[in-house]
Amino acid sequence: MLRMRVLLGQINPVVGDIEGNARRALEVIDEGRRGGAGLVLLPELCVIGYPPKDLVLRKDFVRRNVEAVQRIAEACRGITAVVGFVQPVEGGSGTGIHNAAAVCGEGRILQTYAKFLLPTYDVFDESRYFTPGREVRLATVPAQGGGSGRSTVGAGVCVGLTICEDLWNDEQFGGRPFYGRDPVEQTVRAGAQVLINISASPFVVGKHLQREALFSRQVREHGVPLLYCAQIGGNDDLLFDGVSLAFNARGELIARARPFEEDLLFVDLGSAAPGRIEAYPDEVESLWRAVVLGTRDYVRKCGFRQVVVGLSGGIDSAVVAAIAVDALGAENVHGVAMPSRFSSRHSVEDAEALAKNLGVDFRVIRIHEAHAALEASLAESFAGRAADVAEENLQARIRGNVLMALSNKFGWLLLTTGNKSELGVGYCTLYGDMCGGFAPISDVPKTLVYRMAQWRNAQSARPVIPERTLTKPPSAELRENQTDQDSLPPYETLDAILERYVEEDQSADEIVAAGFDRPTVERVIRLIAASEHKRNQAALGIKVTSRAFGTGRRMPIAAKLT
Repeated sequence: MLRMRVLLGQINPVVGDIEGNARRALEVIDEGRRGGAGLVLLPELCVIGYPPKDLVLRKDFVRRNVEAVQRIAEACRGITAVVGFVQPVEGGSGTGIHNAAAVCGEGRILQTYAKFLLPTYDVFDESRYFTPGREVRLATVPAQGGGSGRSTVGAGVCVGLTICEDLWNDEQFGGRPFYGRDPVEQTVRAGAQVLINISASPFVVGKHLQREALFSRQVREHGVPLLYCAQIGGNDDLLFDGVSLAFNARGELIARARPFEEDLLFVDLGSAAPGRIEAYPDEVESLWRAVVLGTRDYVRKCGFRQVVVGLSGGIDSAVVAAIAVDALGAENVHGVAMPSRFSSRHSVEDAEALAKNLGVDFRVIRIHEAHAALEASLAESFAGRAADVAEENLQARIRGNVLMALSNKFGWLLLTTGNKSELGVGYCTLYGDMCGGFAPISDVPKTLVYRMAQWRNAQSARPVIPERTLTKPPSAELRENQTDQDSLPPYETLDAILERYVEEDQSADEIVAAGFDRPTVERVIRLIAASEHKRNQAALGIKVTSRAFGTGRRMPIAAKLT
């Protein structure tokens, strides 16, 4: 019977930090050696971090990444490691580089494999950078290990190498194979006894279920075990939930790493003893943990320590503040209320109560005088015209100036608080409430924001988000007695239309056929199109749905909707 002890090194690389990532890889390999593993797996492109974007176009960057892999290989004595890196193409053909895996052992690089299937859809643009591999690569790994950390060496195990997308070319994913080649089938046919897949697979709510079902089906079809090692962490707008996996040859899950955190998972292939299988949280908890991790990593990887949030007393700013506290600690979060003459008393009270519940620094900076002065300076230019959104937006832009001034003075990163529903239809103010460096909930629909707030309250001995914040009608408070529904459909309706139009690419006719009011559908679609210029200037946010406003949705601005 095939027996092998493997360590799945689920780590959080920093994009571009070759030296730091290499050190972390060596630490994991040492942990594997101490734990009796014969094989250590590390994620896709772990030496440089995923996605590296145009960094890989720099020849010096690619050279330093190769040198780092060589140093890692020199340290692999008595143990084998599979490491993701960028490999120069022999002869310099195509783009000149591969997305590759190096098999390191005996103090050298024993084998390399270049990723066959390069995704170029949604957030992926790998064909811009990489040349696809053409050859199946196998490696022989000593059959080492026992479940107690003792190491024994037997006959070699033939492992087949694949990288991320190579495993996803399945007709049950997306209804058809995406590619004309099947690396998994070719690798098994070549004699692989175990499939290895190193990966950087972005988080989407519910994707883990699809991933496990797909992998199990692939294993059952081919009859060989699978070891899957994934990256975790936030890199710009992408969040990686990790969840490294192992399946036996029957397609049964035998190990699952912790989601949303680094984890070193030992797997004993061929052992009758059950492996460690961590639970995956439900939809709302997984979403919360994703945005917390994404916020923490963005703030820290960009070199910030503290953040500032404008607190309106509303649901969005309350949720963003709670996310920031969970990500960074209350001592690193600053809340600011900026009431105008249109702000209700309870808005400031709710903002203050939230700040007290969370334990964050809180201050009130009133904008009445600044607003009045700006209105006075514009009075002559606006004379004879009725007050409208131009006057309303003055308040949002004053608040943006206040928050950016605090950010500049104290070095705090400003978190914006807009959600996907508002961003979708442009219910936000350029250079006002859109000011900031990061937008934690910009891909979260408003209805889901409420569910996140309720979930977060349920995790504490007493609710941190005030009940009134959850129950009062949402309002921008830019004019008397204003509510969001003065300008927008009910959020339940708006979010459903947005999901169908943006995430599922349904037409207006298809959405109407599903039971929605045609005038409402057509109005929402017009608002989406009219707001492209705003979204093009919006702060970066975390992708959590199947189609976010960002890298994976590239729409023209100077265009006519037909």
